[in-house]
Amino acid sequence: MTLPIVWAVLIALVCAAVAGAACFYAGMTYRRKTAEQKIGSAEEEARRLVNDAVKAAQQKRKEALVEAKDAALQMKAEADKEIKDRRNELSRQERRLDQKEETIDRKTAAIEQKEEDLRKRTELANARLAEVEQIRVRQLERLEAIAGLSSEDAKQLLLNRLDEQLAHEKAMHIAAYEAQTKDEADTMARELITQAIARCAADHSSEATVSVVPLPSDEMKGRIIGREGRNIRALETATGVDLIIDDTPEAITLSSFDPVRREIARMTLEKLISDGRIHPARIEETVDKCRRELELTMKREGEKAVMDVGLHGVHPDVVKLLGRLRFRTSYGQNVLNHSLEVAYLSGVMAAELGLNVTQAKRAGLLHDIGKALDHEIEGSHISIGVDIAKKYKENPAIIHAIEAHHGDVEAKTPLAFVVMAADAISAARPGARRENLESYIKRLESLEEIANSFEGVETSYAIQAGREIRIMVKPEAIDDDHLILLAHAISCKIEDELDYPGQIKVNVIRESRAVEYAK
Repeated sequence: MTLPIVWAVLIALVCAAVAGAACFYAGMTYRRKTAEQKIGSAEEEARRLVNDAVKAAQQKRKEALVEAKDAALQMKAEADKEIKDRRNELSRQERRLDQKEETIDRKTAAIEQKEEDLRKRTELANARLAEVEQIRVRQLERLEAIAGLSSEDAKQLLLNRLDEQLAHEKAMHIAAYEAQTKDEADTMARELITQAIARCAADHSSEATVSVVPLPSDEMKGRIIGREGRNIRALETATGVDLIIDDTPEAITLSSFDPVRREIARMTLEKLISDGRIHPARIEETVDKCRRELELTMKREGEKAVMDVGLHGVHPDVVKLLGRLRFRTSYGQNVLNHSLEVAYLSGVMAAELGLNVTQAKRAGLLHDIGKALDHEIEGSHISIGVDIAKKYKENPAIIHAIEAHHGDVEAKTPLAFVVMAADAISAARPGARRENLESYIKRLESLEEIANSFEGVETSYAIQAGREIRIMVKPEAIDDDHLILLAHAISCKIEDELDYPGQIKVNVIRESRAVEYAK
């Protein structure tokens, strides 16, 4: 039973397998036929599409060829038209060029004709010029024979007359310009200086180079001299001042050109006299004490001067130097008082001129700062003052005003001119300064020497304490026209070579005298 079932199953399986294979084969065959049919239809469709595309391309090609032929024909027509237009334009230009050439030819011919005419005229003019030159030479020879002068002599005569006329005109112009300028400048300067002086009225007192110390009695002279003169030697050595003990009752004279040393000696003597103990050790101690006190006094004087002027930011060392000017004199005028007055005057004039008033006051106060050290440092007080101002970083305008206030360099700023004017006003006031006899005589002699150095001057006289010089000229050597030029030249030379306060009047006199005797 079992075996037949197995075989039955096997047979069934085999049959099923055969049936499945048959079905698979049949399906495959069907699908292949179907695929072959689809492929055949696709190929047919592709061939159809290709044929259609070929036909369309051939149609497009034909249309493109037609369009290209049309475009080529149009371009050719346009090119032919442009060529024709250009040919026409060239033809017109050629005609214009031909016309221009004809015109140029006609003008060239006209110019050649004119040149020929001009050449003939030039030849004729040259011939006439030669004839005129011959006539001029004959006339010149006749004129020279008639006048008795050669052409060179006549030319020189005309030049001399021309020089005389020009000298006269130049003198007249100079005189007119000087008069006009002087009138205008004098009026303005007079008003400005009058206002400045009126607003700055100051008293003056001359200071000498000696100090007199009063004594309680003549017995004190012996104590000051000391045994064998040791006290006076110690005092002179410590202070550097000469003590003059003479027959003047109850007084000792201190002599020194350094006012600081003289003041220290005066203070020392007064303290020693009041104390009564006078010996070399006490003298040295008192001198040191008085020197320190004087330094404090100078500092206070400098601070007071700065405050009086109303300045700020002045270096402390400069303040001390200003205080030293309290004990410095110039021609008998106290330098600190002079500097304060110059500062006031500079401020007033700067305000009238619209300048910086503070800067003007500062320049006026510091313009003689170099005199505080001119006893210790070699050089003029101007160069020393400039170095001090540069050292303490003063304004360049102030430095220039210091450098130019005596005319050592040319003043280039209004501030420098203001300080120059204020310094001259302060120094030239009556009683402000005194001058020793030797320098006074030397200045007068120099003034007369300058005047006598000019050609044509007969003699000269310095009068009015050197404020005026009168010059007598030779009338046959100097005429009236050259008189003005001579006065101007002398005044310029005096300005260049002399130092003087104020101004000097140059008075040139030409006098003609006729002398006859009645017999």
